Amino acid sequence: MLTQAIQDYLKVIYKLRGAGDGVTTTAIADRMGVSAASVTNMIKKLARLRLVEHTPYRGVLLTPGGEKVALEVIRHHRLLELYLSDVLGVSLDKVDEEAERLEHVLSEELEERIAQTLGDPTHDPHGHPIPSREGRLDESSFTVLADLRRGAAATIVHVSDQDAGVLRRLAADGLLPGTHVRVVRVDEEGGMRLRLDAGERHVSRELARAVQVAARD
Repeated sequence: MLTQAIQDYLKVIYKLRGAGDGVTTTAIADRMGVSAASVTNMIKKLARLRLVEHTPYRGVLLTPGGEKVALEVIRHHRLLELYLSDVLGVSLDKVDEEAERLEHVLSEELEERIAQTLGDPTHDPHGHPIPSREGRLDESSFTVLADLRRGAAATIVHVSDQDAGVLRRLAADGLLPGTHVRVVRVDEEGGMRLRLDAGERHVSRELARAVQVAARD
């Protein structure tokens, strides 16, 4: 059995790579809120377990075994988020924290029952893809809402789950996955006037950068 700490490190390394950030000890330490020395010690342990490869000054890479573990933890987390949101009615700004507590203790049997209950979903409530049972993950890239110009139309596909305060503001404005938006105006400061089915909203650049969209006609 791999410890919770090991699983957390592997998940963070995977997400840093996916975000395009350099997977350095400093980046891992910043994301996890621990010291660089703690990260160095854990990376050495992960390397001994053949879960990562670490080349000094060139960063950390997951081995196939490490990636498998990371994707399994991410699958648990995102299935739990969707179950908490859709079945139990937990608000989007709280599901991430609750899923963090449960992802490491979720059995494979319960994972399967949750997946079947939800109809084998492909995305969590924030719009992030859920890894398949086989460990495959669709990592298609999308445009950031803040980069759209006046007149552009799009559908929200992802919202960032990194900041609960931002999530609450997005939910209050109805800016959630599946929502259609059209850019009415872009301010000099980067704020945007958006038209939604529910009416028009003004969105700050900060919020617009937390949303990813797919273009539509």
